[in-house]
Amino acid sequence: MIKYTVVIFFSLFFFNNLPAKDINIQENIDLKFKCDLEKKIIKNSEYNYQTFLAKDLDEKGLDKFEVAALKPEKLFVSGLSLFLSKSEELNVKVVNKDVVLFKAIDKEKKYSESAIIDRNSGELIHEITRNIKSENSEKEISFYSCSKKEKKV
Repeated sequence: MIKYTVVIFFSLFFFNNLPAKDINIQENIDLKFKCDLEKKIIKNSEYNYQTFLAKDLDEKGLDKFEVAALKPEKLFVSGLSLFLSKSEELNVKVVNKDVVLFKAIDKEKKYSESAIIDRNSGELIHEITRNIKSENSEKEISFYSCSKKEKKV
């Protein structure tokens, strides 16, 4: 459990320090996943980084999460959220043999979403941040376990 926590916080730190338009796509991929929600951490006016297990939430997993990348800079994401499905909104795009990492920020810089998926283990972390510039910013960090069917492009 500590291993996962360290990886999560390292990933979040990595996301927050990447410059905009950071693109590093090393492989052409076409990945299809089915993901089960494991837990969610919520930080808002009601909860201060409180963890909820999937069984305690009314949310389901992701039946059809897809990621496609074409070298050198195209990355398409669908099934995680409508916001991330807009490929022109992705500011950070990293694809290599181990991970796929992406981040998008709205034009007003008040809302962001980021995700990282480990291609080997199938672990997916999805972070949503609302009211970024506010003292009352809100976060939702969802953890999924995914199984994949991979095709090389």
